[in-house]
Amino acid sequence: MMRRCNGAARIALAGALALGGFAFAGAAGAAPVAEPLDRPATLVRQPERAAFQALAAAGGRLVAVGERGVIALSDDKGASWRQAKVPVSVTLTAVAFPTPTLGWAVGHYGVVLHSRDGGESWVKQLDGVAAARIIADSLPKDGPSHRIGQLVEEGPDKPFLDLFFPTADTGFIVGAFGLALRTDDGGKSWSSLTLALPNPDGLHLYAIRAGRGNAGDQTLYIAGEQGLLLRSDDGGHGFTRLSTPYRGSWFTAAVDASGALVLGGLRGNAFRSTDRGESWQPIELPAPVSVTAATSGSGRLLLANQAGQILMARDGATPVAPLPTPPLPTPTGLLDSGDGGLVVATLRGLWRVPQPNR
Repeated sequence: MMRRCNGAARIALAGALALGGFAFAGAAGAAPVAEPLDRPATLVRQPERAAFQALAAAGGRLVAVGERGVIALSDDKGASWRQAKVPVSVTLTAVAFPTPTLGWAVGHYGVVLHSRDGGESWVKQLDGVAAARIIADSLPKDGPSHRIGQLVEEGPDKPFLDLFFPTADTGFIVGAFGLALRTDDGGKSWSSLTLALPNPDGLHLYAIRAGRGNAGDQTLYIAGEQGLLLRSDDGGHGFTRLSTPYRGSWFTAAVDASGALVLGGLRGNAFRSTDRGESWQPIELPAPVSVTAATSGSGRLLLANQAGQILMARDGATPVAPLPTPPLPTPTGLLDSGDGGLVVATLRGLWRVPQPNR
């Protein structure tokens, strides 16, 4: 039985299967509708009002990804948006640009997209069929895995939920049922981390973040369901499992300039660690509402919850306080616009909100 994934951190896992995961039957005699992996993204008149799942900066450009393959671009700090060319119409859940021109996006059907022009256009590098084969090929010949065999048999329906590219060549993608892949050549080839992770039950992996303790920090964190937290101290070659104070899902994570790790998840649970996940301090939130997005920068921590509140604290300070803004539709991503504002991705479009004076 498929486990249920909760929370807006990757609401696509619950809702977008219905939106983007099935080909709809046409009227009698009509040509069949192409599968989502084989048809371009839906064109929308107002891309800024689509349902979005994540945001990233590509140099001075902002890039937002969402349902039905919609990718929106802004070159004026979020004041206006236009739609990019995308070859698939599946829900996209995460995006990253290690350089202003080179970017990757991941999503449902195990899709991995790549852009070489700052998000203007995209090509498919990987899908769930190929990903399942990569994982299956990583199995030892004398140790078959029933779980991996199921992944291959069930086809490309497993979503990737987050990604991290420390360089233009090296990248990591994580997703549902413990799926995890790595590339060291910019996505030309991928290797499986799925069975190498200390995650024997195949728990969903919702977020991957890098440590920022010092210039040579090679720490990576992967957070997921049932309180799962994994840490790598060698740039992603090996991971250990850490204890966390909550046994529900962690939907989002952030690492501040000092290297402190913040986790946010179900029912308003949020914690901070200053020693790389060895011990934890609770972050008191104003309501027991699931945390759906987090970011840290410019000396502040920002969290968003499912009620549409944006919450802020100075790095290392408590308590977290709501920004004086009207409630937004369910937020899924937060990004500093670069001009003192904040761009928020939501399930009902992209919004700009003011930030307090620095």
